[in-house]
Amino acid sequence: MATHILGLLEDKLKAEITTSKVLVVGAGGIGCELLKNLVLAGFEDIEVIDLDTIDVSNLNRQFLFQKKHVGKSKAEVARESALRFNPRATIIAHHDSIIKPTYGMSYYQKFAVVMNALDNRTARNHVNRMCLAADIPLVESGTAGYLGQVTVIKKGVTECYECQPKPTQKTYPGCTIRNTPSEPIHCIVWAKHLFNQLFGEADPDEDVSPDAADPELVGEAGKAALEDDNNKKDDTQTDGNITRVSTRAWAKSHQYQAKKLFTKLFTDDIHYLLTMDKLWEKRRKPTPLKWDSLPSMDDKKDDSGLIQDQRPWSVERCREVFQTSVNNLYNRVKNEEKKKKKDDLEDVSLTWDKDDSDGMDFVTSCANIRAHIFNIPQKTRFDVKSMAGAIIPAIATTNAIIAGVIVLEAMKLLTGRMDDCRTTYLSRGRKRVLVGCSLDPPRPGCTVCAPRPELSVKLDTRHTTIRTLDQKILRGAINMAAPDVEIMDGKGTIVISSEEGETEHNLGKTLQELGIVDGTRLNCDDFLQSYTLVVNIIHCEKPDEGTEFTIVGNSEELKKAQEEEAAQTRKKVENAAKVENKTATTAFGGETSDEAMVTEVEDDDLVCLEDEEELEDELEDEELEEESRKRRSDDIIDEEIQPLKKLKSGGSSGSSGSGSGGSSGDSDVIEEVMLD
Repeated sequence: MATHILGLLEDKLKAEITTSKVLVVGAGGIGCELLKNLVLAGFEDIEVIDLDTIDVSNLNRQFLFQKKHVGKSKAEVARESALRFNPRATIIAHHDSIIKPTYGMSYYQKFAVVMNALDNRTARNHVNRMCLAADIPLVESGTAGYLGQVTVIKKGVTECYECQPKPTQKTYPGCTIRNTPSEPIHCIVWAKHLFNQLFGEADPDEDVSPDAADPELVGEAGKAALEDDNNKKDDTQTDGNITRVSTRAWAKSHQYQAKKLFTKLFTDDIHYLLTMDKLWEKRRKPTPLKWDSLPSMDDKKDDSGLIQDQRPWSVERCREVFQTSVNNLYNRVKNEEKKKKKDDLEDVSLTWDKDDSDGMDFVTSCANIRAHIFNIPQKTRFDVKSMAGAIIPAIATTNAIIAGVIVLEAMKLLTGRMDDCRTTYLSRGRKRVLVGCSLDPPRPGCTVCAPRPELSVKLDTRHTTIRTLDQKILRGAINMAAPDVEIMDGKGTIVISSEEGETEHNLGKTLQELGIVDGTRLNCDDFLQSYTLVVNIIHCEKPDEGTEFTIVGNSEELKKAQEEEAAQTRKKVENAAKVENKTATTAFGGETSDEAMVTEVEDDDLVCLEDEEELEDELEDEELEEESRKRRSDDIIDEEIQPLKKLKSGGSSGSSGSGSGGSSGDSDVIEEVMLD
């Protein structure tokens, strides 16, 4: 079939396709479709990389995989399957993480084009930086349900993936989760925290006990509780003559008896909450439940036509599931303890997964029991799975369409037609399924692709440690892989080294102890990513409420960017009435009418889908927001063909993030991805 397709292409494009070496990062939902498209289009030199393995849940849309392949490498099986479409092609598969030092700048420079099919932000950021460093064009993509997005990134010509800020994952105040939930998601988050407290890696920030330090509580008692809470220890703590224990230690001392756990969590803790009178002055009080006297479902509806997971559970049913799941999970922990010959049960932990039946049953039952207590609508197991796992169902057709657009953009790049490249949005419910926009130029204030990237960090230099600077700021928030940091004081003092063991003695020290104070400039270099960043330290006792640090851009660059943006907006408004028809050259060298063209929308960013609720809210409110905000492009673009303003992505359908060092598969998980 590839032979027939090549016969339709112009000679120059045909030659580029058959001789160019391309890289596909990710072999999941989009990756499978993309590999198939590439070999059928005539590409004969392809490399694909993915760290993930095939799961049963992948088989309904990742058609290169079959049941017999479950547990095997996605990249390797995808290679074998794709070669059957075009045996002449040479495909090299890597079951590995793209973030590893093995794949440095020289590796990227082997390729004419890199195509991303990922589902997590960390991997996307890394590939974005590597392509900028190697000056190799990148085609970025993503899907989420029926939505899809493809764009082209070229150093010095277009915005990079990190030019526009990505929405952070939605979080909820701890006091709301622990004391005053008002939505189903609050109860679900609480139930997931409870799972970790009992069976997983316990995090002090995920405590599920009533929070006596709630800001709504005032007075000396509240202050004392806050001080006590700040001095918590992981296992036990002493408060006067009273020894307080962690949730897991308490459960262990009672052999994880379901009835006693139920009584503590849903009876005693609720009674304790009721003693906090100020919380219930303007709220409906919660109702404690007793193990032996639970309410039955009042209005029983006929749910015989529903699948098991979509049938609502009564509180009694939740209690039964709670008991069964606790027993099963406890037995699993004990079995792991025996295998590993551990003496302490707390040394063994389980990881919650939406596809783990026991874990899913536990979270669903706990969330619904707590929801009933606080008079919150309960959710079915299906709904809880979607919300707890942050799932947007993956649509195979969406992946196929987006994979096709990726190949078309790659063809334009191979023939040097950068001006014809577009950012393309796929959506439903509009008269045009595919909408194209002009590519935006690099953002002057970008901390990645600017000529000299620079940003500022507000933090408390007296208490912030070098470990926080390394792990949470540089590797976490800024996504550096292996940073080397030196103080720009003329002495070249190194505070963090990527060489193992060289600066480990610094990790526990505060910034101030190493001479890093207000106004200090740090040169942060990542050899692996060929990325250098200057970080300005701004001392601030309280950067932002509830945060250890706040990252801000370079003020001069941001001001310049804002001025340029305002000038572009004025120009668009002035020329709104003079928009002329244009034609676009297709990837095959033909032409398409001006109806297929859309004037550039300045705010059509490449963003990450991070949270299912945010996605739903944005899409539902989009039309109303367009009317009220009077988007500056409304005068230019026909309302019928406006592209999506922002597609939140965390990507669910791209190929596995693990392939790139991130989370597994195109799965349905919304990671921080462009739209995956």
